[in-house]
Amino acid sequence: MSTEFPVVFALYPHVTQLDFTAPFEVFARLPGARCSLASVDGGRLPLGGMVFDGVLRLGDIGQCGLLCVPGGFGTVAALSDTRYLGELHRLALTARYVTSVCTGSLLLAAAGLLTGRRAACHWAWRESLSAFGAIPDPSRVVRDSNVITGGGVTAGIDMALTVMAEIAGADHAQVVQLALEYAPAPPFDSGRPERARPEILAMAKKRLDAARAERDGAVRTAAARLAAQSPAAPR
Repeated sequence: MSTEFPVVFALYPHVTQLDFTAPFEVFARLPGARCSLASVDGGRLPLGGMVFDGVLRLGDIGQCGLLCVPGGFGTVAALSDTRYLGELHRLALTARYVTSVCTGSLLLAAAGLLTGRRAACHWAWRESLSAFGAIPDPSRVVRDSNVITGGGVTAGIDMALTVMAEIAGADHAQVVQLALEYAPAPPFDSGRPERARPEILAMAKKRLDAARAERDGAVRTAAARLAAQSPAAPR
């Protein structure tokens, strides 16, 4: 690989910051890594009580070695942002690796990048991948060709270490894992729907269902738009 390896985190308003800051900590330790945060408009970006400044414009980035798309509650609005989806499609064509965390895989799918491919996603959104012709996979990290997707939020670390092992070798990835002291030992075994107690799962679903109608509507609209595009049409 070249001496410089550009990594682009394609952001949007109200993205979940841990979805990209966690893999950022890993990817920044790749040999030759040059990590950039970018959005459609650049500048200041609000992220649920936090503000990131000095964000680059996606349109000013010509290519990248690795593209990472995070998820978050801003996914609903991003699904209708054709400028953002178009930038994802353009940059993905230049990337050696295309990655996502959480609902970021829905944005890759809406950009026409996951048709016929397996992908991971946050458990509450996973089945929505089917609307775009993608194949939902419940695994924490899923690889299909050069596309590597992670499940919800914290799976971004696992995804990033998986990619790092391929790029820089398993030993390098394990050294980074040790340096970050990534040794998950959660106080509760409720991080997956199949492990959580039924009453905990019901409460989580109730909270998430508050946004279900808006979310599902955005998915249907984006899927219809993608289906209407001809193969030659820009995305």
